[in-house]
Amino acid sequence: MIRIMKYGEVPNSEIFARVEPKTDVAAIVSGILGDVRENGDRALFAYTEKFDGAKLETLAVSEAEIKEALSLVEPRFLDVLKRAAENIRRFHSRQVRNSFILNDTPGVVIGQKIIPVDRAGLYVPGGTAAYPSTVLMDAIPAKIAGVKEVVITTPPGKDGKVNPVILAAAYTAGVDRIFKVGGAQAIAALAYGTETVPKVDKIVGPGNAFVAEAKKQVYGEVSIDMIAGPSEILIVADADSDPRYLAADLLSQAEHDKLASAVLVTDSMSLALDVQAALEVQIPQLERSRIARASIDNNGKIIVADTLFAAIEIANEIAPEHLELHVDAPFDYLDAIRHAGSIFMGKNCPEALGDYFAGPNHTLPTGGTARFSSPLSVDDFIKKTQYTYYTRDALKEVADDVAYFARLEGLTGHAKSAVIRTEEDV
Repeated sequence: MIRIMKYGEVPNSEIFARVEPKTDVAAIVSGILGDVRENGDRALFAYTEKFDGAKLETLAVSEAEIKEALSLVEPRFLDVLKRAAENIRRFHSRQVRNSFILNDTPGVVIGQKIIPVDRAGLYVPGGTAAYPSTVLMDAIPAKIAGVKEVVITTPPGKDGKVNPVILAAAYTAGVDRIFKVGGAQAIAALAYGTETVPKVDKIVGPGNAFVAEAKKQVYGEVSIDMIAGPSEILIVADADSDPRYLAADLLSQAEHDKLASAVLVTDSMSLALDVQAALEVQIPQLERSRIARASIDNNGKIIVADTLFAAIEIANEIAPEHLELHVDAPFDYLDAIRHAGSIFMGKNCPEALGDYFAGPNHTLPTGGTARFSSPLSVDDFIKKTQYTYYTRDALKEVADDVAYFARLEGLTGHAKSAVIRTEEDV
């Protein structure tokens, strides 16, 4: 049963305690990365047979397999995919940055170019669940950014095929190439390149502890989006909220993973007790009830604060991945929220809207990293290059200042390079 805590009556160490996954996979992952780097495709085939039970003849998904997948999924699913993709494109198109140029000083031109990375690699989890929504959320911003080639790695089933819903989503999002490989070995392939899988410039997408550790270890060889931890939801709710809605929304994240964190913060003890009871009714109704039960019992909590603004300050301290502002006038409180991955406003906006359909990205910072990081966006697939141009006359105007600054730092070579161009010709 979920715990209820009265803020101020229990230690803050309990209020703000986080789930700390205990995984010691660094050495295993390091070995896999080294093996793939040295042996390429041969290592990928071996790991796919070992971990996924699939003996493959080729790693690349063929056009025929994509056509077969499109014929196997329900027409309604394809329609929903298209409508979700439209919403995601509409939202992320507003994130596009523009290059700029400043030339308002005589003889001086400075500016910045926005350049997409050449190739992006998207990791899409497989295993017990398929996530076509992740394909849309990761691939569409990359395409909008102008990435030349977007590739996916995802583990196959024992039959050697990729789940048709993943392939349908990849087709809808315009993914260029898809490879049947998962786990840390997929991250290695994307980071280093193999005979079949191309080396990429950036790797994005969620995964298990092995995938997260692999992304951590290859960072620097390539860029990554973030190190994703267990899923989180925090709901700030007023006393007039429906406890059934709150229980359902808490469980929408609890069913992801036994390590997932579901937290309610409210100013009503009565509501806290009602939500506690509603959870006990709804948990047995879920297909993933065992996972949800473990998450709620071990990591879930209901925190009762004195006021809603106090509840929001608690939320800011926790900095959750998903924050539901489950109140009657959510925009009155929006400015008070400083730290959250994604905010869901009002009583008719379950977090599931963001997972699948609304448009904002669902690849979000976890573990309190919303204090300093952001959701996946078009920005993740671009880099900025700056440039400077001065005429000789413009340089003469500032050379002494540049040289003075350089000498202050003891760098006389820097100073000379500035003034030598302004000296009279001999």
